Amino acid sequence: MTSLGPVPGLLALGVSALALVAGTVALAATRSPALALGVFLDLLLAAGLLRLAAEPTWTSLGTAAAVVLLRRLIGAGLRAGGRTLSLPAVAPGNRGR
Repeated sequence: MTSLGPVPGLLALGVSALALVAGTVALAATRSPALALGVFLDLLLAAGLLRLAAEPTWTSLGTAAAVVLLRRLIGAGLRAGGRTLSLPAVAPGNRGR
């Protein structure tokens, strides 16, 4: 089998960093942990698959499989809980004090 060189490995590193940024932005924009975690884990899966393409070893295959399993388990757990983050309500008479 031919090697694809260092490009997929470098792309995987970049996608991993972007996963953290995109997950944080999704959480800030939607206040939905389920959605933000889904974005984060989907991009981590993409990074794992890129890493698997760069170096097809049992370790990289296990890492990609673990991310898929975590994505499925956490997604099911969050759908069952279905909560969003909310800011505490401010009483109308307490503004500006």
